[in-house]
Amino acid sequence: MSNSPESPLDFSYETRPARVVFRPGAAVSATPAEAARLGLHRVLVICGSRGEDVARSVADALGDSCAGVHAGARMHVPAEVADRAVEAAREVGADGCVAVGGGSAIGLGKAVALRTGLPLIAVPTTYSGSEMTSVWGLTEHGAKRTGRDPSVQPRSVVYDPGLTLALPVPLSVTSGVNALAHAVEALYAPDASPLVSLMAEEGVRAMTGALRRVAEAPGDLEARGRALYGAWLCGACLGATTMGLHHKLCHVLGGTFGLPHAETHTVVLPYALAYNAAAAPQAIAALSRALDTDDVPHALRQFAGDLGAPRTLAELGLKESDLSRAAAEVATESYPNPREVTAHGVLGLLTAAYEGWEPRAGGE
Repeated sequence: MSNSPESPLDFSYETRPARVVFRPGAAVSATPAEAARLGLHRVLVICGSRGEDVARSVADALGDSCAGVHAGARMHVPAEVADRAVEAAREVGADGCVAVGGGSAIGLGKAVALRTGLPLIAVPTTYSGSEMTSVWGLTEHGAKRTGRDPSVQPRSVVYDPGLTLALPVPLSVTSGVNALAHAVEALYAPDASPLVSLMAEEGVRAMTGALRRVAEAPGDLEARGRALYGAWLCGACLGATTMGLHHKLCHVLGGTFGLPHAETHTVVLPYALAYNAAAAPQAIAALSRALDTDDVPHALRQFAGDLGAPRTLAELGLKESDLSRAAAEVATESYPNPREVTAHGVLGLLTAAYEGWEPRAGGE
């Protein structure tokens, strides 16, 4: 969609059927009904080690429909982890999967769905938004690759705000800013549309407002629900559009250099937005309204930092000697972005994010 406000409407929009159940307590009360609605009788529950207690409560609620619990999810979905999960599904004769957890657990559920064709139900416990997309990712031989396939789109998504009450504030903030990144890049995506832009702006407004309240009162169920609502909107934006430079940077920094997923999104986002700002005026206008600011990159960095999030790539463990290699890898791949991507430009962006300089619109 054109960035000129005078341009006539010209866009395509496609959405796939998906069912959402959103209410406190839904993980236990609604998941069995969602499995039954899909005709599932031998469900494998997938989770990570940190979320195993919640996953087992979902498994208990499924009763005889649960064929087992596989607690092997890991960040960035390493290929060998996906192999083990696929084997686990085949061993128990699963006819479907329920992924309980954050992006790692849902990502592993998607990897199983991609390889087996089994239907997937997602029960998110963070704000990653992965549950609303047909995007899958796998890390193999030090590189993360992603793709889209309708078979990995969860058939049902069960949102239970109560599951996020145990998410510590620092993880809540970085998970929420990870979701914001989906909305930000959807606003300047080549396949943006008026509906997606509305969801993106509302998602940013809802998420930032909710995260401030979560930081002040982590046990506020209403604030947790608003954050989950924001994650739903931001994830839907990710599912409907093609991501650009920011997501490619984070995939390289995570898959090749092992940086933590949500924290990397949080540090990089203001700098990637500053890099693209001059080429995406409509996106900046929408974000300015949502954040009530006239300096969006600065406001995003200040927002996350004020809530205790990391501010630099150095804090996350990246080495200065890795900057040039990361920039070269990002610049050699092809993906849509409103501003031309060059190795020199990306190196300037990464250096600023590494050092923690103030993000400057149009700067390199």
